[in-house]
Amino acid sequence: MRSLLAEVLPRFDASEVHDVWVPAPPEVVFAAVKEVTLREVRLLLPLMALRGLPRLLARRPGFRPARSAPVLDAFLDVGFVLLGERPGAEIAVGTVGRFWRLAGNEPAALRTREDFVTFAEPGYAKAAMAFVVRPEQGGSRVVTETRVVGTSPDATRAFLRYWRAIRLGSGAIRRSWLAAIRRRAVRTR
Repeated sequence: MRSLLAEVLPRFDASEVHDVWVPAPPEVVFAAVKEVTLREVRLLLPLMALRGLPRLLARRPGFRPARSAPVLDAFLDVGFVLLGERPGAEIAVGTVGRFWRLAGNEPAALRTREDFVTFAEPGYAKAAMAFVVRPEQGGSRVVTETRVVGTSPDATRAFLRYWRAIRLGSGAIRRSWLAAIRRRAVRTR
């Protein structure tokens, strides 16, 4: 079966994959993927605050969701769209924007998976992120993958420069997110 990311973003300019084994059944782990909160992903809010500093200095509103909100729900409130879900196994979200702007991203207006797939206006990047959960060795393997593609050569170059600057922080957030999923799943199994 093709992954949701392969369906919506088969070609990409940058990607990152992280995974963790969790000693819990897939249904418990998948529930944790959907329920883990911003507070539980220890690095997310501090790194997002750092990223939002130029926006704050420019007196523009930033990303300020409730700490108790599930991460995926918070993302859906700020410009991401659900790209698909295979209950108990896989979920993907995506957004389109100019992530490299110093004063912060202003996502393109998307409402549906189709909006994401067909978006082609030059000067943007399309980013998609998925979590896949599968049974493995008496527990589960949860894998997160992020893919990004520019909608034009200039956008691709701008994004790749930005990616070089933030990639370590992005990876740290993903690993922190996986650790939060693991903690929640182990606690609730």
